[in-house]
Amino acid sequence: MLVLEYKVKAKKLQYLAIEEAIRTTQFIRNKCLRYWMDVPKEAKIDRFALNKYSTELRNEFKFVANLNSMAVQSSAERAWLAISRFYENCKRKVSGKKGYPRFQHDNRSVEYKTSGWKLNPTKRRISITDKKGIGELKLLGKWDIQSHSFKSIKRVRLVRRADGYYCQFCIDVEASNIQPLTGNEIGFDVGIESFYTDSNGHQERSPKFLRKAEKSVKHAQRRIYKKKKGSSGRKKARSIFARKHLRISRQRIEHALKLARRVVKSNDLIAYENLQVRNLLRNHCLAKSIADASWYLFRQWIEYFAGKFGKLAVAVAPHYTSQKCSSCGVIVKKSLSTRTHVCSCGCKLHRDENAAINILNLAKQASLGHKQSNAVGLVASTLLGESLLEQVTR
Repeated sequence: MLVLEYKVKAKKLQYLAIEEAIRTTQFIRNKCLRYWMDVPKEAKIDRFALNKYSTELRNEFKFVANLNSMAVQSSAERAWLAISRFYENCKRKVSGKKGYPRFQHDNRSVEYKTSGWKLNPTKRRISITDKKGIGELKLLGKWDIQSHSFKSIKRVRLVRRADGYYCQFCIDVEASNIQPLTGNEIGFDVGIESFYTDSNGHQERSPKFLRKAEKSVKHAQRRIYKKKKGSSGRKKARSIFARKHLRISRQRIEHALKLARRVVKSNDLIAYENLQVRNLLRNHCLAKSIADASWYLFRQWIEYFAGKFGKLAVAVAPHYTSQKCSSCGVIVKKSLSTRTHVCSCGCKLHRDENAAINILNLAKQASLGHKQSNAVGLVASTLLGESLLEQVTR
């Protein structure tokens, strides 16, 4: 699955029409969620029941009927995605909160399936053909959507971001590019001091995008509260603040993407820790630095490129990788402030390099038993390998 994204250029009335379609999508999702909550426990509600209920909403509300029928159905599917995830977490007995579905207040996209839109065969323009009044939109971007068959386009999505509106195409194509084997193997230990340290001793500098822009971000945030509530000045200040965070998010994605592609392309086996980042974020002293490092985003891109290039990506348990000696296997207790691993066998390494070697050794053992991680991509606005419906809800 491939996702191509374009910036949308349109008139002010068209932007307002897109906003109306987005609000309608949110309304349908929340109504379907309320319908699921109100039915008796004995009644069985599934995806088909919610699709049927969305048809009833079209008959009841004119503004819902103005939205394309498949876009209405897609909105109901968003509600079912939240419900099914809750059921799955309960079934697997996930510890803590199970993710009970909540009403949405900040929806930013509307999704069409195979109808409700028409692509210009020569120019980069798309026409939304429902009764919301969106009309023809100009697409700005470097991708060549005309090179793909119209039948391969499974979803079209209009997205609102801090810097404008975007159009995304979900295309059903095989995105594989098998690379020749290099014979190299590498293990990673991610950290805050450096972005990662590999088993070869290389330390990648941490970009710290949020830390560098923090002064500017805080200044933009303070300006919001100096403006009167509901005023155009406050709205403008919020827009400036949102664009700053959007820029940081894009910098993180671009950094992780380039780094992961380079690493996977030059190695046959890539080993990394199977960290539960959301648990690490509970440490209020390190939460900001951990979030700024974006370790999980880096892992997602590694798994995606490993699947695309035909390489092996293995996630191993992080237990005792920092304490265990990579040379003799003896446990050497050390605190977080101790940055050098010194063992009685004579091994003296940087703490993170020692951990990276241990991670690589564990991955080699796991790969012999064919315990390969799922080498697929996930999360980002244009990240490949994830279903478009799942991307919409994130």
